[in-house]
Amino acid sequence: MPDHTNKQFDNDLEFVRSQFLIMGGVVEAMVNEAVEALATSDLALVDRVREREKEVNRSEVEIDERISLLLARHQPTAIDLRTLLAVSKMLTDMERSGDEAEKIAIAVRRMQESGQPNPPLVELRHMTDKVASMLRQMLDAFARLDPIQAAVVVRSDKEVDREWKAALRNLITYMMEDPRTISHAIDLIFICRALERIGDHAKNMAERVIYMVRGTDVRHTGVKNAERQARGEEDEGEFEA
Repeated sequence: MPDHTNKQFDNDLEFVRSQFLIMGGVVEAMVNEAVEALATSDLALVDRVREREKEVNRSEVEIDERISLLLARHQPTAIDLRTLLAVSKMLTDMERSGDEAEKIAIAVRRMQESGQPNPPLVELRHMTDKVASMLRQMLDAFARLDPIQAAVVVRSDKEVDREWKAALRNLITYMMEDPRTISHAIDLIFICRALERIGDHAKNMAERVIYMVRGTDVRHTGVKNAERQARGEEDEGEFEA
């Protein structure tokens, strides 16, 4: 009986892990499709993103229910328990990332229907590429239990923040120089802000991966400390911005 129970637990735990990875892949696709819709004026992509958001919501509920059953029926220890607790928290960040991608899609539809030209904004593509990469790297770190890769994602969030600030400055300049761009510029600010938030969620999930593997909570302790903990080095007791 114990062997059967342990085998069932392992199967259920692997199901949780695999479903979370699938959910993450859907969210990554949503981000890329939402911004691609802006570049191509393809409103079919907007509809696809909104359908995917419903799929993400269903996944969140299903995975969360499976985690609750596992915790109630078994007494997982060490990394198994940390994995379940981490995924339970990561589900919220992943679902909210999907929400942000849907917000981008809605803004894209609004912009396309207004028929006004978009102000050029290279930072938007940079932010999209970086945020999608952060999600992909975080999922890879989760799949391979790689805290070093997770720490790379934590550091990448600073680059997204810089792109966000640069985009905001440029969009304000566009609005000042040409009042006709104000409506579209505001929507682009909204889109860039959503991308920045997705980057924040990816960072939060990466920090959970470090916790899963190392058993150390690195939230709010700074990038350098997260990197030290990911390498398995002792905490130097300092907190950084």
